[in-house]
Amino acid sequence: MATVSSAKDISAEKTAFSVIVAVSFCHMMNDIMQSLLTSLYPLLKANYALDFVQIGLLTFAFQVTASLLQPAVGVATDRWPMPFSLPAAMLSTCAGLITLANADHFHVLVAGACMIGIGSAIFHPEASRVARLASGGRHGLAQSLFQVGGNTGTAIGPLLAAFIVIPRGQESLSWFSVIALTGFMVLSGVSVWYARHRRSSAGRKTVSRTLPLPRNQVIWTLVILVILTATKNAYLASLSSYFTFFAIEKFSLGVQDAQLLLFLFLGASAAGVIFGGPIGDRFGARFVIWFSILGVIPFALILPYANLFWTAALVVLIGFIFSSAFSAIVVFAQELVPGRVGLIAGMFFGFAFGFGGIGAAVLGVVADHKGISFVYTICSYLPLLGLLTILLPKLPRHR
Repeated sequence: MATVSSAKDISAEKTAFSVIVAVSFCHMMNDIMQSLLTSLYPLLKANYALDFVQIGLLTFAFQVTASLLQPAVGVATDRWPMPFSLPAAMLSTCAGLITLANADHFHVLVAGACMIGIGSAIFHPEASRVARLASGGRHGLAQSLFQVGGNTGTAIGPLLAAFIVIPRGQESLSWFSVIALTGFMVLSGVSVWYARHRRSSAGRKTVSRTLPLPRNQVIWTLVILVILTATKNAYLASLSSYFTFFAIEKFSLGVQDAQLLLFLFLGASAAGVIFGGPIGDRFGARFVIWFSILGVIPFALILPYANLFWTAALVVLIGFIFSSAFSAIVVFAQELVPGRVGLIAGMFFGFAFGFGGIGAAVLGVVADHKGISFVYTICSYLPLLGLLTILLPKLPRHR
């Protein structure tokens, strides 16, 4: 009997990790397609004679579409889980890519960006829930593995743009529909596992929704976490949206070389996510948030004044340190509001990311009037808002 039980436990553990890897893989594919949009800004700027305000509006269209919908999707799926919404999300992103590939006007580009945003809004809350269900209690590790897929996809996107789309033209975006169809098939299998998990768990005791802290303190803490995430995302959006222009202007680089610098930053961000979750499981999410949000401040302040070598080194450090906080913030918020995984995922993958989109649009206006170097000088002070971390409470240890 002990052997049978042990075999079942091992099988269950393998199944859980295979599901986490599957949603992480699809997160990578989803974010590859999404990152193609920002990676193509230099090409789109030339093809459509766009100014920096319009570049910011494209980022705004994508992130705010996702921002407005994700919390609503999260609330709805907390109450009525929708396992098969995951493959549907991939189809929306695919439609957005094809629209971008065949756009003949700026308004069509905006429509394509919105379709990608809708796919993001549907995908993230339910995929985050699946990762937590499959975690076996190691929530930080599961959230990191899930998030690193997205960061990896975001890092790969600029390389695909630099070596495939930019040389072959905007129409080659439609080739990436193969990625979307692959994600659709994998997520269909994940949805079957999710549906079976719900049926097998139907008779179990539901997760208590008792708040670990007084209600007003919980609300205030969530506000602080949203501000920290929004600040982080506004800063990261400034790098992902305008860093190539900054590198081209300041160091006279070509588009491909500037894309490689962006890849360094995004690759370091992916590595930071991997380390953040397990460290949070060991030492607590609050510790990781402290290290990440405050540790990046000196490097961000130096970045606008660095030469090419130190710019490459600093964006690696900034990407690694800053990105380690996100999975910890999500886990901290999930523990703060238990039983509301979809709502929390919607707030932090969507709503807070939307503030990053608003920040990108505002920075586009500033860049048109003051120049891209001035924008990076302003942005270097954004991480100082991370000092709000000092106001985060300690959660009861037993949770």
